[in-house]
Amino acid sequence: MKHRIVVLGAGYAGSYAAGTLARRLSPADTEITVVNAEPDFVQRLRLHQLAAGQEIEAPQLADVFAGTGIRLRVARVTGIDPERQVVAVADPGGRGELGYDTLVYALGSRGADHGVPGVAEHAFDIAARPSAMRLRERLDSLDSPDGRDGRDRRDARGNVLVVGDGLTGIETATEIAESRPGLSVTLIARGELGAPLSAGARSHLRRACDRLGVTVREHTHVEAVEAARVLCADGTVLASDATVWTAGFAVAPIAATSGLEVTGNGRIAVDRTMRSVSHPNVYAAGDSAYAIGDNGQPLPMSCASAGYTGRQAVDAIVGHLTGREIPNGTLEYVGNHISLGRRDGILQMVDGEAEAKPKYLGGRKAARIKEGILKMSLWATSHPTFGLPKRRHRLAAAPNVPAERAAA
Repeated sequence: MKHRIVVLGAGYAGSYAAGTLARRLSPADTEITVVNAEPDFVQRLRLHQLAAGQEIEAPQLADVFAGTGIRLRVARVTGIDPERQVVAVADPGGRGELGYDTLVYALGSRGADHGVPGVAEHAFDIAARPSAMRLRERLDSLDSPDGRDGRDRRDARGNVLVVGDGLTGIETATEIAESRPGLSVTLIARGELGAPLSAGARSHLRRACDRLGVTVREHTHVEAVEAARVLCADGTVLASDATVWTAGFAVAPIAATSGLEVTGNGRIAVDRTMRSVSHPNVYAAGDSAYAIGDNGQPLPMSCASAGYTGRQAVDAIVGHLTGREIPNGTLEYVGNHISLGRRDGILQMVDGEAEAKPKYLGGRKAARIKEGILKMSLWATSHPTFGLPKRRHRLAAAPNVPAERAAA
């Protein structure tokens, strides 16, 4: 009986993990199933571009996994029963269950409203493709010649408020401003704009905002979001035709409600090999994993972290199943690449304490480096088994199966 590996999520971490496992483990002993809510691969790092109106490639997962032996199940994960070792899923055809012997949890994250009233009802986000498309449609309506309420917009500009000055907020505000110069874009920062960056990078960011016409409101705390305005803690009321909420990310409650040990923010508690500390046949990768980096600090939610944690999880799974030594791969946070539209950017490296180094790279060269990283990430995801050893390892012993399976 084959050892069943189920991978939840086909983002950067999940796609990599599934493809690598398929190449390294013998299909005579294992079967790998990927569960994803959408049929295509979502370039989450480009969703701000999609929302701004650009066309972003979205490879079909069926094509991505073709020839790998990986089974694709397009369905939404609704729950996990780690004691029975089953995953509950739902699709247009109904509900069902998938059994597993090893589970890779890579469901990623979503936008966090932090309990601010009105965010869920009135704000847009770019944490997923459907929500990014909703924002795009709204911007299209504001940016049309007769825009809001059918009025002539030649002398009026739609107001777009981007709440949150993290990397996502900065990239979203600058992308919209560059792609849609007919709109008025305001970036709301809770503290100083670009505070984690070096002094030079902060200055570069301010110049970019000025060049693109992005209004920056620093030290501003949003208390509520309404349909056509944002209420601030200091009493300021800001008119808004489209409020984009980018003030952080959170994970779905599925792991927490399933009984897996999680941290206070719902991320799965894992050991150095990405193995759940409460359920040894469950591994986590990407934003879902609360992983401590080599610098002793939690890895941030990022594409780079997805690569590091996904690689470590795969090494651990292969090692446990085949009896091989499990290497401790690198778990590091080296810096940030920030897009400022299509022709400008910032590359800010950090030290061992995750503090910004004094030097930074800005301008077109930084933008080209970021573009190269995005293209490389897409190509690697679209070719999940390229460059991996062709020898597939057999399992060291009979797979561990639930008692009811063994008796069947």
